Amino acid sequence: MLQIYIPLVTFAIAATISPGGATSLATASGLQFGYIRSLPLIFGIATALALLVAVSGTGLATIIVAWPSIALAMKIVGSAYLLWLAFLIARAGTPKDIDAAAKPIGFIAGAMLLIINPKAWAMALGVAGSFSALANDPIVLATILAVTFAVCATLSLTVWALLGSFLARTLKTDWQWTAVNYFLAALLILSIATFWR
Repeated sequence: MLQIYIPLVTFAIAATISPGGATSLATASGLQFGYIRSLPLIFGIATALALLVAVSGTGLATIIVAWPSIALAMKIVGSAYLLWLAFLIARAGTPKDIDAAAKPIGFIAGAMLLIINPKAWAMALGVAGSFSALANDPIVLATILAVTFAVCATLSLTVWALLGSFLARTLKTDWQWTAVNYFLAALLILSIATFWR
């Protein structure tokens, strides 16, 4: 079992730490609000990813992936949602420009990023199929996949949020902040292309 579990952990780390929409959001949140205030976003993304792989482990995700109309609707809604988040990031300015009452992207918004992402569903379904030998019982398999991806996503997104926090300490001028915000917004927009492959 350990011989199968190590590749699962390796895959989960690679899938969650590689640049994409979730990592761009975590970095932007760490940049603007710091690591601690970014935790709800991180937990929202990690929880949603755990839910996706758990649902896939029980076989329910095949329904979502099999219906082209559902997949198309998810692509449209997901693309619009990411464009809106990119717009917010691009307009963020510097932390001194942010109202003290401003709140970082939270748990639900982070979770929605994954739930409406058809690529995330397809990846989760692939993971469930590839690592089905970990358990004969679908509930046990779903639990193993969910815990593994929740832990790996939390750790990976923590790295990105801390990177954002570190980057915030190096930015001195308004134009530097603007450039970084636009860069992170552009990365988020580029991640939309993965929906349409």
